[in-house]
Amino acid sequence: MKLYIKYMVSLRCKLMVKEELKKLKIRFDAVDLGIVEIRCEITLEQREMLKENLLKSGLELLDNKKTILIEKIKNVIVEMVHYLDELPNMNYSDYVSEKLGYDYTYLSNLFSEVKGITLQQFIIIHKIERVKELLLYDEMNLTEIAYKLHYSSVAHLSNQFKKVTGLSPTFYKELKQKRASNL
Repeated sequence: MKLYIKYMVSLRCKLMVKEELKKLKIRFDAVDLGIVEIRCEITLEQREMLKENLLKSGLELLDNKKTILIEKIKNVIVEMVHYLDELPNMNYSDYVSEKLGYDYTYLSNLFSEVKGITLQQFIIIHKIERVKELLLYDEMNLTEIAYKLHYSSVAHLSNQFKKVTGLSPTFYKELKQKRASNL
């Protein structure tokens, strides 16, 4: 049986969920971003306790099928952008559609209807967050980052970065260095 959890986007969240499951003596096989695979049915009481405990940590146990699908979409994108070593060499729309087994148009329309932004905008926002991380870690230059995240050019990455953050990537990196020197 699978349980779906909203706002579960990091390894720390996974650890927290595992701890909650252990406290409630719920046996599980796997805990992934947004999904928990449990071994057997849980009681209504266990479900309610899990729901309450997760809420205290800022997580939410999902029941609604549309909400579950939206979380699956978000988790596929977060995993793709933040956790894969290499972004897929295919259109992101094809990747998301293939991973979830739904037509992309359906997923995109549902996502826009529920979240108020397009799926493409959501992907761009996460790619820019990833660019910020890579800039802050100082391990790659802008050209390498553009290549890694499949931007057609550094100029394209810079334009998208500025559109989302209001800053150029270079200025963003300088701000980080100024903050560090002020400390």
